[in-house]
Amino acid sequence: MAEENSYHPPKVWTWKSDMGGAFSKINRPTAGPTHEAELPVGKHPLQLYSQGTPNGQKVTILLEELLAAGHQQAEYDAHLIRIGDGDQFGSGFADINPNSKIPALVDRSGDEPVRVFESGAILLYLAEKFNAFIPNDPQARIECLNWLFWQMGAAPYLGGGFGHFYVYAPFKIEYCIDRYTMETKRQLDVLDRHLANHEYMCGDDYSIADIAIWPWYGAVQAGTVYNAAEFLDAASYSNVGRWAKQIAERSAVKQGRIVNRNWGPLNRQLHERHDASDFELRTQDKLEGQSAEVAEEFADQID
Repeated sequence: MAEENSYHPPKVWTWKSDMGGAFSKINRPTAGPTHEAELPVGKHPLQLYSQGTPNGQKVTILLEELLAAGHQQAEYDAHLIRIGDGDQFGSGFADINPNSKIPALVDRSGDEPVRVFESGAILLYLAEKFNAFIPNDPQARIECLNWLFWQMGAAPYLGGGFGHFYVYAPFKIEYCIDRYTMETKRQLDVLDRHLANHEYMCGDDYSIADIAIWPWYGAVQAGTVYNAAEFLDAASYSNVGRWAKQIAERSAVKQGRIVNRNWGPLNRQLHERHDASDFELRTQDKLEGQSAEVAEEFADQID
């Protein structure tokens, strides 16, 4: 314990570029672009620049849900931003999102392009644009927004807190893991209690609140994020499990969750999405010639 408590903060913090841990090579204490890089523009009105992380999945799931519901103007091009390589610090991406975080969207359907960044803002923008997956009744709408913004405020404790110290930190720190495990379990309990009396987050209707929450908390409950289901005793949150499985079975969710994904089984990776046929023709197993049998064998290990 003496070694763990030996650190004393200096009067003025100084950045050390070799701090260690995952993402240490790209993290820095300043904003703005690090290099010039134009962004590609596809043929559809909506241009998405993202990666298939939980935050990225929110937007691609909603876009696929909109298309499945018949909103053809929701057709989109999804361009891969490799955050591990620092693509988010290119000048073109920083112009769309000065915070250099995925996802970022440009709507080119009007006279002037509209940029939208932050996943919650994108979900709300698209739901309002197409009048879909958000209640019209004022009271129900507020409840939907309550849970949408709950997720935006809560998930940093799950990802940047629990996920970082449990998985990505260069060494394990008991205090940090205990602190964020406690908070993660508290959040799961919030959801479990709520879902005991509601089919979806806002009642009987599936909405952007579910789409925002599922990629994070559904994945943690299933163990596909952080591989921590046993550690968190996630199975005990049975209402979250019921809700998560129900959403996972939706066709649009199955498609949206693999868009801009560049890890895992090759048949679950669609690096870029420009047409609905890409799900059949351009997943990485097709592009790299991997057999369907091998792809399914790997897929069974994570789903």
